[in-house]
Amino acid sequence: MTAINDVTDLTVDGDIGVLTVDSPPVNALSANVRDGLATGIAAAIADPAVRAIVLVCAGRTFIAGADISEFGKPPRGAAFPEVQAAFENSPKPIVAAIHGTALGGGLEMALVCHYRVAVASAKFGLPEVKLGLLPGAGGTQRLPRLVGAKAALDMVATGKHIGAKAAAAAGLIDAIVDDLQGGAIEFAHRILAESLPLTRVRDKPVLGVEDGMFDAYRAANAKAFRGFEAPAANIACIEAATTLPFDEGIAFERKRFVELMSGLQSKAQRYVFFAERQANKVDGLDPDAPLLPVGSVGIIGAGTMGGGIAMNFLNAGVPVTIVETRQDALDRGVATIRRNYDNTAAKGRITAADVDARMGLLTPTLDLDTLSAADLIVEAVFENMDIKKEVFGKLDRIAKPHAILASNTSYLNVDEIAAATSRPESVIGLHFFSPANVMRLLEVVRGAKTGGQVLATAMATAKTIGKVAVVSGVCDGFIGNRMLGQRQQQANQLIVEGALPADVDRVLFDFGFPMGPFQMADLAGLDIGWSAETSKGATIRDRLCEAGLRGQKNGHGFYDYDAQRNRTPSPVAEKIILDYAAERGVNRRQIDDAEILERCLYPMVNEGAKILEEKMAQRASDIDIVWVNGYGWPVYRGGPMFWADSVGLRTIADKLAHYGIEPASLLTRLANDDKGFTGAV
Repeated sequence: MTAINDVTDLTVDGDIGVLTVDSPPVNALSANVRDGLATGIAAAIADPAVRAIVLVCAGRTFIAGADISEFGKPPRGAAFPEVQAAFENSPKPIVAAIHGTALGGGLEMALVCHYRVAVASAKFGLPEVKLGLLPGAGGTQRLPRLVGAKAALDMVATGKHIGAKAAAAAGLIDAIVDDLQGGAIEFAHRILAESLPLTRVRDKPVLGVEDGMFDAYRAANAKAFRGFEAPAANIACIEAATTLPFDEGIAFERKRFVELMSGLQSKAQRYVFFAERQANKVDGLDPDAPLLPVGSVGIIGAGTMGGGIAMNFLNAGVPVTIVETRQDALDRGVATIRRNYDNTAAKGRITAADVDARMGLLTPTLDLDTLSAADLIVEAVFENMDIKKEVFGKLDRIAKPHAILASNTSYLNVDEIAAATSRPESVIGLHFFSPANVMRLLEVVRGAKTGGQVLATAMATAKTIGKVAVVSGVCDGFIGNRMLGQRQQQANQLIVEGALPADVDRVLFDFGFPMGPFQMADLAGLDIGWSAETSKGATIRDRLCEAGLRGQKNGHGFYDYDAQRNRTPSPVAEKIILDYAAERGVNRRQIDDAEILERCLYPMVNEGAKILEEKMAQRASDIDIVWVNGYGWPVYRGGPMFWADSVGLRTIADKLAHYGIEPASLLTRLANDDKGFTGAV
């Protein structure tokens, strides 16, 4: 064996040179790896004993992609295109031996080898679009020459992965092998024995080109790609592969890669990528401390939230006992869980056996005492402090020592809930977002007395059930709903002062949200938390409910809905708004889109600054992760704090003052110092 450098070595097995990359944890294409590949392939080509070459990686994966920590830094090491050219132009056949994941630059590396073999569990993809980019090393030009334009479109524009079986069927790999290195060496011997050609992918024609296919693909995916720049650029590059010579296509791809890389959208998406990982790092926690066991979970409440929370754990193979106070409510909740799973199975995402296995882990009961053996108990009852304190008082008597007692509250004081027990150190907030089995965000609310081991276990459990967890301190509404309250307050003021609900919703939709606040209110139900007995018409919502407008549930709210839930502004709601404003002596005026956007979003940023000042969030990027994953903030804008930096904090502070809103002291200080919240722009 010859050591090329500290991450690459070359061995010779008979007449086969084996070039091995060993750069934990994922063999990313760092400068060191690129240098090792360049030197190693040159050595293998120069060795007269070597007739064919196998590229293989140690550890758990093939080259998993670029080293994105190098993005934006001065270049060093061998340039990747030069490494690729050395492989592609090798006079000796090269076989890429793939296991784990060949993603991004890893797949682009495999595409310059003459042949590719993989184990059955391998995954392949070009996911750069998820970072606001496109494959910048020929991926958009080589991939359609192997798998066809249609399959390549789907892979690069969505970033989805495919498995080895699909890759073999599409022509992306040449064989599936059981023993990776041995199978690759055997395949190399076959190349030599049968004198198979050294066909370069770049020399192949693009397959499966149909008239109008690119425009049709754009139209079919317009909703999913709305607001994003990268999917359109990826599509354009695949289209270029069908019309331009290879080298011109490479130049076209590179130009668009540079445009995206230097643009704000990719900076935002890369920022979010790192921010999600940063959110797991919690001050004061020992990353090596032992965790509490979470082998069984109890859920109190089988309604929409309780059932969705239960599904997260069932999906992860964790047994769940779900408790209700009435048999009909329990039966309805279990039936909803079953129906959700059946619907997923009908779409082919899980099997009927998966449904049965998950439902087999669920124990429904009316007996709260059955939770005495649970490691984690999540309360998901009505959002009422007295009820929650009563539940936690009972849990204090029932739950075993060291069980974690969690509340799904979205607003209420976790410390007050914890005070209803004799073990406040075991109490934590786990604020799931609706629908709980779909939404990625989990706000983990750290009480004043929450134990470090409890918090660390909650964070680890969130990862187990596929959630993105962000730690919040105890305050009204925590991070997300506290900021949402500021937006909602301004939206409600705007429709009194002169805007209409459809105006506000349109502006926020155009900004990138999936829907605006009034459409969202209709979807949730205008009567959530409203009582006919106590309503006095004090708010527009009260008056809408008093007039029988409930939102989508009865087809009438801020909008009227037809049978297909298509909406049109409600003239009844508009009259209620106008009458409400007139009673208060408001002289309604024309409000432009810029004011709507500023008044809805700048107060959110201001509240985020207060949250940071009060140390309710550990870092600005945690706030952004809450909003991207829990409230539909467009990922290509990076979250409210990142976006605020791009707008300029001086601009925001001045506008807040203009609208009569006092800027937070942190916002003012940063604006005066010409600094930002995130340091990323």
